[in-house]
Amino acid sequence: MTILILADDGDPSVDLVVEELRERERSTARFDIGDFPTGLDLAATFDAGRWTGRLRTPHRCVDLEAITGIWRRSPIAFRFPATLSGPERQHAATEAKLGIGGVLLALPVPWLDRPDLAATATYKPLQLSVAGAVGLSVPSTLVTNRADAVRTFCRPRRAVTKMLGSPGIHESNGRRIAYTERVSALMLQQLDGIATTAHQFQQWVDKAFEVRVVVVGATLFAVAIHAGSPAAHIDWRADYASLRYEVVAPPADVRDGVATLMARLGLRYGALDFAVDHDGRWWFLEVNPGGQYGWLEQQTGIGVTVAIADLLTQGSA
Repeated sequence: MTILILADDGDPSVDLVVEELRERERSTARFDIGDFPTGLDLAATFDAGRWTGRLRTPHRCVDLEAITGIWRRSPIAFRFPATLSGPERQHAATEAKLGIGGVLLALPVPWLDRPDLAATATYKPLQLSVAGAVGLSVPSTLVTNRADAVRTFCRPRRAVTKMLGSPGIHESNGRRIAYTERVSALMLQQLDGIATTAHQFQQWVDKAFEVRVVVVGATLFAVAIHAGSPAAHIDWRADYASLRYEVVAPPADVRDGVATLMARLGLRYGALDFAVDHDGRWWFLEVNPGGQYGWLEQQTGIGVTVAIADLLTQGSA
């Protein structure tokens, strides 16, 4: 009876959950899926209506039939030999995703969260639409690659621009974070690069503070994030040192909306971000199926680690 954990070996939040599960005497098998195929291999056979086989590294092995639940912490890219060409690498990635991912999805065990549902839930325009449909307040938003549409949307209102996907951009000299940015008059004059891809622009919420809501199954944790600098007021990720944290209780309508949103997206875990304006209105910004929570638990003592361990052990109880 083993809980399979698919996560980066260096994820400290996963370390805490693994330790909690060990204290409960629950067996775990932790793999970095990015090690496939050079450091992780799979042999799986479908026969008599079920999949049998094993996942194996040089240091550990787990039988597929022993798995009682799967925690997929975050998407990790497969790492292939450098000898593969670009087209070969793309082909290998597709085959690996459909092969190893398909076998694990076919196992009759609960996930936190299923990769197909989590992948769909990362589409931010979809998130906003579902959030609005379940009664959450959503700022006016534009997605476009047209400069004239940007000017039409932004000139009558204060607005920000933010990434539709991961804010991390990998360049030759390292990883750079693209923070949320206020749209200025100068920016509206210099929109030549807009045509190259889709961009997101959103009405600026005159916020008193922001809240990260972490949902684990039916359990909800909410922490207010108070910015202590101008940069953090626009995007709190820009200045962690200035932040102050406070555990808060969301209004009943927000709690109900969050629960319905998670159900419609098929998620059992999510980190949701809200902006709270000076009138106390909560504005939904996004939900991240793999969002971070560890530093908030360290700062406030919220029990996300225990809640995750509780949810993962339900399948093996």
